[in-house]
Amino acid sequence: MVLSAKIPVGDLDVYDRQNFGNQSGFGMAPALLIVDFVNGFANPDEFGGGNIGRAIEATKGLLTECRNAGIPVAFTRVVYADDGADNGVFCMKAPGLKDLTEDALGSQIVNDLAPINGEYIARKTQPSAFFGTSLQSWLTAKHVDTVLVTGCTTSGCVRASVIDSMSYNFKTIVVTDCVGDRAIGPHEANLFDMEQKYADLMTSSEVMRRIAAI
Repeated sequence: MVLSAKIPVGDLDVYDRQNFGNQSGFGMAPALLIVDFVNGFANPDEFGGGNIGRAIEATKGLLTECRNAGIPVAFTRVVYADDGADNGVFCMKAPGLKDLTEDALGSQIVNDLAPINGEYIARKTQPSAFFGTSLQSWLTAKHVDTVLVTGCTTSGCVRASVIDSMSYNFKTIVVTDCVGDRAIGPHEANLFDMEQKYADLMTSSEVMRRIAAI
């Protein structure tokens, strides 16, 4: 799936000529990663807006399918210390993040996607789901070869997680209708760029068909 909307034709030619955008593929042992679908990012008055609500709704069906198929599921939450001890540069750029503490309502995973026993929850203070967490070790222990990425925001924590997933040599799939951003322009631009260099793009329907075929 190649996104070319709003990308000038000349720019597309450059990617084609330099042989970007090849497929890394869908392996035999996927895991589902749900990035920061927490109350604060579901709320347009806090960190949400754009198409994040639609992405959460689309992820519900994919999550059910993965659970039924016995596919490992991992979530992330942004969680800072109550006393601000671990507030860093990320909080300087977006000061509201420091309010996402362990017990804060905004830091809780949305009810529609609530984790169940045996599902991994990574608490993070940086954009990537992998940075400063044991997610990579958990995926490796589960013998995962493919990471299905959903969540928000497409241009922020999703993108950072996708880059790190690929860097750890996981085949990485961005589930296009299950990722969202507070603004559509950055969402579309980052989907295009991630497909060119870091991940494959698939819809949730396409992913579910692949899961059924494994």
